[in-house]
Amino acid sequence: MVIILVLNSTWLETFIVLAEEGHFTRAAARLNMTQPGVSQHLRKLEQQLGRALISKEGKRFTLTAAGEAVRDLGLARRVEEQALRDTITRDDPDRGELRIACSGSFAMLFYPRAIALMKEAPGLVIHVEATPQARVLEGVLAGHFDLGIVSDVPHHPRVEAQQLGQEELCLLLPAEVEDPVSFETLEALGLVAHPDVANYADDLFSRNFPKDFAGADRLKLRTYINQISQIPSPVAAGVGYTLLPRSGLAAFAQTAQIRTARLPQPRYRELWRITRRGRIASARLKRVLAVVEDIAATLG
Repeated sequence: MVIILVLNSTWLETFIVLAEEGHFTRAAARLNMTQPGVSQHLRKLEQQLGRALISKEGKRFTLTAAGEAVRDLGLARRVEEQALRDTITRDDPDRGELRIACSGSFAMLFYPRAIALMKEAPGLVIHVEATPQARVLEGVLAGHFDLGIVSDVPHHPRVEAQQLGQEELCLLLPAEVEDPVSFETLEALGLVAHPDVANYADDLFSRNFPKDFAGADRLKLRTYINQISQIPSPVAAGVGYTLLPRSGLAAFAQTAQIRTARLPQPRYRELWRITRRGRIASARLKRVLAVVEDIAATLG
């Protein structure tokens, strides 16, 4: 006699989310459940299988070998179910919902184009979230985002990545500052800082001012702003300099008051689009990808 084990799909999905989050409280929040409810689903699934699926270590846990196998099965089912839904659902480029995640600078270029798409197609719903790269990857893996735009290729087995192009990392100066710019001139101006500026400075300045640059933490600060659309404003007013990918300047209205310095060692940041591996691209996603690729082509 052959016994066929049919896993409870609700318990299985709860377990997959728990495995992805690595934390009961975060899993409960994501599932709109209570933490005891998550624990109850886990216990029922373990009872159904007759195997422990996690091994607790204080407040933390790791998956057992059985837990890893069940997680992989659940993830494979997700892919298969999504493929089935895509197959049986009308694939209309003008209808449906898409969730896109990218940097704030890229969002400033993409969102006006997204608005134009939605105006052309009232049945198309596009959500754009400007968020750090780590969050983009997490969201794509979890299925929160259909598409992510990142600057570093993620080496992850459940992600498919394709390079869109590259964009220049720009040293932005008040228009009246002439080339060649010296490190002394920059220090006199002071840095318009923002959340990503330290990484940009370490990358660009270590190559162009190797004798004078001692690290981003040693730079003279003039001001700080974390609103991406406002970062170039002090520079346009003659108050300091800053560093941004070209997309961060492209959507700024007062570009005539800002100059991009010509440096001996220019630096470029790659642009990659990422999706969850195995996901079948819908017609609406392909339509948005064409726009993303068009924007990326202007930044090289």
